[in-house]
Amino acid sequence: MSSVRHFMYSRCLFHLSKVKTSVPWRGSQSRLFSSTKTCRTVMPAWVIDKYGRNDVLRFTKNASFPIINYPNEVIVKVFAAGLNPLDVSMRGGYGAATLSMKRDPLHIKQSDSEFPLILGRDVSGVIMECGLDVKYFRERDEVWAAIPPWKQGSLAEFVVLSANEVSHKPKSLSHTEAAAIPYVATTAWSALVNTGGLNKDNCAKKRILILGGSGGVGTFAIQMLKAWGAHLTVTCSQNAERFVRGLGADHVVDYTAGPVEEPLRALEKFDLILDNVGGDTERWALNLLKPWSGAKYVTLVTPFLQNTDMLGIADGMLQTAATMATKALKHLVSGVHYRWGFFAPSGPALDEVRAMVDAGQIRAVVEETFSFSQVPQALEKMEKGHARGKTVVQISKGGDDL
Repeated sequence: MSSVRHFMYSRCLFHLSKVKTSVPWRGSQSRLFSSTKTCRTVMPAWVIDKYGRNDVLRFTKNASFPIINYPNEVIVKVFAAGLNPLDVSMRGGYGAATLSMKRDPLHIKQSDSEFPLILGRDVSGVIMECGLDVKYFRERDEVWAAIPPWKQGSLAEFVVLSANEVSHKPKSLSHTEAAAIPYVATTAWSALVNTGGLNKDNCAKKRILILGGSGGVGTFAIQMLKAWGAHLTVTCSQNAERFVRGLGADHVVDYTAGPVEEPLRALEKFDLILDNVGGDTERWALNLLKPWSGAKYVTLVTPFLQNTDMLGIADGMLQTAATMATKALKHLVSGVHYRWGFFAPSGPALDEVRAMVDAGQIRAVVEETFSFSQVPQALEKMEKGHARGKTVVQISKGGDDL
């Protein structure tokens, strides 16, 4: 009965018309809780009902409308959604075992309960409803966020998120521009700040190498680190050289001209390497670091989800831990630190990024924009790779219906 009462309360809070309550918010202001104008239980969305290629995508007008299950959650009306390579991977089933456990850790639901699944990890939009414990947001606030991969995504009209995953959108950006930043920003922030130990106070004149600098994470990392005063060397193809130099790269190495490690060995050694490429780069990249000086190699290409997909949760985690420990110890004796970087949703990190965006230190890099009806074409474009920035889907325009 308690679950039924909770469900009815959530729906009534969101749907009853002309009902408003007021609670204290930041001193003299008050936060209003009001319903939408019409009762809604479904919404338009692009979903998948099984894993596969692009033909598994299905448009529906009857996707379940999100509800607030916890008092720290907010419902966001999606204006624009950013796509990432992870969306293509998730469409094919990448990380399914781990993400299913995260969604349902007690295995209460039946198998395949993640379907229908909504993709999309970036969102920019407007808050429509706040949970009772939400203190720093109000209805109609313009916000942006990076959506964790275990939650329903932004290729829909509405999405529900925890308030600590959300941040106020930069005033200087449109929703389309803003949707190009959150996922790559929080990924780069997690790798460079949380794992790499960099910040605006210790980054000046440090030599940093970014392997694969023309994609989403690379283009954001270049701008953030340049704003912090770092000296940046970037690898990319020759036709992207002008692009990454325009973002702030000091030195560019063309990986299509031959073995990229050869021209890199001729350079002064680095304080940190961010690896967006993976593959055999580990074989030679750590030799480019300054030994016995705290230098770090941080890779975003890790075997964690692949191991759990292949071996199961328990064995996959054991294999991952063994691999990480072995590599870390192997390189520690050479005087350098080996680390894995992971995406971590963070509203506070996006607050910091927002300030840099509004100060003109970081700009959105949107390569191509698609309409909501063109989601299959947008994912096809993502699948081809070799991006020069982000792919963004416009979900809705304007705010007249708020």
